[in-house]
Amino acid sequence: MIALPCHGAVLASPAMLTATALRAQLPHALEKLDLPELGDLYRGKVRDNYSRQDRIVMVTTDRVSAFDHVLGTIPFKGEVLSRLTLFWFDRVKDLARTHLLDAPDPSVMVVRRARALPVEIVVRGYITGSLWRDYQAGRAAAYGIAWPAGLKKDQRFPAPVITPSTKAEYGKHDEPISEVDILRQGLVTPEIWQEVTRIALRLFERGQSWAGSRGLILVDTKYEMGLSDGELMVIDEIHTPDSSRYWVADGYEERFARGADQEMLDKENIRQWLIREHGFSGQGRPPPLTDEVRVMLAQKYLEVFERLTGETFTSEVGSVEARIRANLKAKGYL
Repeated sequence: MIALPCHGAVLASPAMLTATALRAQLPHALEKLDLPELGDLYRGKVRDNYSRQDRIVMVTTDRVSAFDHVLGTIPFKGEVLSRLTLFWFDRVKDLARTHLLDAPDPSVMVVRRARALPVEIVVRGYITGSLWRDYQAGRAAAYGIAWPAGLKKDQRFPAPVITPSTKAEYGKHDEPISEVDILRQGLVTPEIWQEVTRIALRLFERGQSWAGSRGLILVDTKYEMGLSDGELMVIDEIHTPDSSRYWVADGYEERFARGADQEMLDKENIRQWLIREHGFSGQGRPPPLTDEVRVMLAQKYLEVFERLTGETFTSEVGSVEARIRANLKAKGYL
């Protein structure tokens, strides 16, 4: 695995990352990073991507989005996502090529430019979240799958299923799409699509196996893939709490039998807060995030990081921007 650089002069001890430490980091969370000397900027929901020739410097900010709206920032979120992606890239390198070239900062990956496929590959092991809501509303047929009647929320599928979606531009909605329509519209060639689905299912199997060994359930996840010099590679992030759902395995069956909510360690926590506390699911203006919710989600992200990696998450309370600038300068990117 590519070694992570030093975060700064002094690292926080594990005991520091309490709710108090997370609250102290709130004003320092990275909302955006303006570094035009790195190249042309594309600012997505979470990442600020700087492109030059065949290289992209991907800065994972602390922004959090839900229902296609950027809501604010979560302390240490960008670092968790980048470090987990590096962790997973190392553990699936025998299954697929990735776009990673370098990791000059805990929140930054330098990657090979690839032509992203215009579809996202969502692999699901359970019926929950948006799929459950679509199933209840009779809209799940858009995936071209004959869903059996009588499924229950959070029920496990006999085998993982792929429910693709279109890859919309920032500010627009991804839409469900079937394999038949992907091929009919020529979004991906049959040969590439066959390889995409093969890789995605193998990645998901590896992810579920590892998560299971750590007391977690990898419920579903989203993969993005692209082509570089004709070669397929995994891009963006993989198996993070932004792109995936994780449940605590202990008690799953009992909660499922009662129809109770699962114990979630991912972004679904903030989606449920929006739905239940504010009746918001994407229409209109989202409510502002409270500091309590920002700290709560940070705690969930740190917990899933520590469970998956077996490491204690340590980082420095302070300016993320200053740290990134210093590390990029030290590595010769600035």
